[in-house]
Amino acid sequence: MGRSVNPQPKSTRARSAGDRDAVRGRLCDAAAKLFLEEGEAALSMRRLAAEVGCSPMAPYRHFADKEALVAAIRAQAFERLADALDGVEQNERHRAADIGEAYVRFARANPAAYKLMFDLAQPDEAAYPELAAAAARARVSMSGYVHELVEAGVLAGDPVELGYVFWAAIHGLIVLDLAGRIPADPGFEALRRRTLGALMRGLRA
Repeated sequence: MGRSVNPQPKSTRARSAGDRDAVRGRLCDAAAKLFLEEGEAALSMRRLAAEVGCSPMAPYRHFADKEALVAAIRAQAFERLADALDGVEQNERHRAADIGEAYVRFARANPAAYKLMFDLAQPDEAAYPELAAAAARARVSMSGYVHELVEAGVLAGDPVELGYVFWAAIHGLIVLDLAGRIPADPGFEALRRRTLGALMRGLRA
């Protein structure tokens, strides 16, 4: 009669899944840090393994290749941005300004994540559903207030187009700011108020 084999305890399996998620998270964090400090060229799987302190093959257990790694860390960044914007209180009177404030805070507090979202591009973003979904969610979170302003009769025009206009304006200012290209006088905040004020006046219904 063969010896019975006891099934692996559920807690051990759960712990193993948790460990895998933890390693994946460490790999994503290390990749984002490498990208910010040294650029895209530093994002090799071997370099990443060395940074995390795991075997050279360990990253491949979580990501098929470098493109899959980049897609994962970009998706993570877009989700974090959407979380930050969705956390803004539903204050109708100041919603547009509050969304803008939350966007700027995120970019300044997370320069690596912000650069990952917009400084890199996937050859075929549709091949990474997680990334496509996260990017779409961030777009909705960023431009949802524009739909509200159009519906309320405050702004006139196609809300999708207007959303991109506002997004392009604030993104351009943030990129200049993160690159240290905006001098103290007039300063980022003064330029942001002037830019958004001009857009609001020009696009009013």
